[in-house]
Amino acid sequence: MNASTPVSPITVSLCMIVKDEEEALTRCLESVSGLVEEIVIVDTGSTDKTRDIAAGFTDKVYSFTWIDDFAAARNEAFSHATMDYCMWLDADDVLLESDREAFRTLKETLDPAVSVVMAPYHTGFDQEGRVTFSYYRERLIKNHAGMRWEGAVHEAITPSGQVVYAEFAVTHRKLRPSDPDRNLQIYEKQLAAGAVLDPRQEFYYGRELYYHRRYAEARAVFERFLSGGRGWVENNIDACCHCAYCCEQLDEPEKAMEALLRSFLFDRPRAEVCCELGRCFFQQERFSQAAYWYALALTCPRDDQRGGFVCPDCYGYLPCIQLCVCCSRLGNQKQAEHFNELAASYKPESPAVLHNRIYFQGLAEKAN
Repeated sequence: MNASTPVSPITVSLCMIVKDEEEALTRCLESVSGLVEEIVIVDTGSTDKTRDIAAGFTDKVYSFTWIDDFAAARNEAFSHATMDYCMWLDADDVLLESDREAFRTLKETLDPAVSVVMAPYHTGFDQEGRVTFSYYRERLIKNHAGMRWEGAVHEAITPSGQVVYAEFAVTHRKLRPSDPDRNLQIYEKQLAAGAVLDPRQEFYYGRELYYHRRYAEARAVFERFLSGGRGWVENNIDACCHCAYCCEQLDEPEKAMEALLRSFLFDRPRAEVCCELGRCFFQQERFSQAAYWYALALTCPRDDQRGGFVCPDCYGYLPCIQLCVCCSRLGNQKQAEHFNELAASYKPESPAVLHNRIYFQGLAEKAN
């Protein structure tokens, strides 16, 4: 399309699956008020006021019998959409005001030839509300383009056609914890029925085992996933990290470091992995080696669009504050103070930064 060709604003169907979300649903739907042309709500068995709340926003409220399959439920929601694009949200997601504006801009300028819009998903935050964990998800999917959700748990759509990366983000703000056993139970039910998990599902099955502290089983699943050679590069790297976490819990620190180093077989070093290696050496009080890996983390370019899990602190604050401690333990207080101030450039009010400043001031007073 020529740059001068006018683009008609796209239309969007918000498609959600819900169950017993009376606490969060109003907040979610109000955050997208005026942004979408259609709201589709598929209820999978609510016993609270969820359906009544949904009916206050849309007349497209449908029932769907829950069959332990998130992809099936999301495909059902998409099947009722009539607009150009389908957008998905969970009930505890919101669009902040700045993201609402970015979403409006996207709608007004998006080339209708685009098949999928990827957008950041912010799911972890520090006490000041800064994002500590994020990753891109397929957020707008062209309707009737043949793309479907796959995976009973941790469902996803494989993008096809033209893909663009948007500036608006979706913020995940839980009001209450979800059932911690649900996902693992679905996986184990599938396996008991003789199902063979595809690589993505096997990867997430390993994560669920890890969350349930079944470390030996989790490591075996991650090893099998990695040995299969069919995993997505970002999942491979994360699997190496989780192998390392399992090894640590199983009191095998050297194997933990080997697992982290294995991630370099799949791509260039990630700052997240370098920080993990730094932490391993730091815990062993091998401060020179720890400093090497933290310093390397500072050289790793951040690339959210690669699609993997991103910990923003690993690309600035965390390696700086840890280099401060490493340098101090190695006797280089001037360099330690330098890294503390560098950490302050990322988080000026960090308690660790403020504590270190008092410490260095005390050293200076003693020297005088």
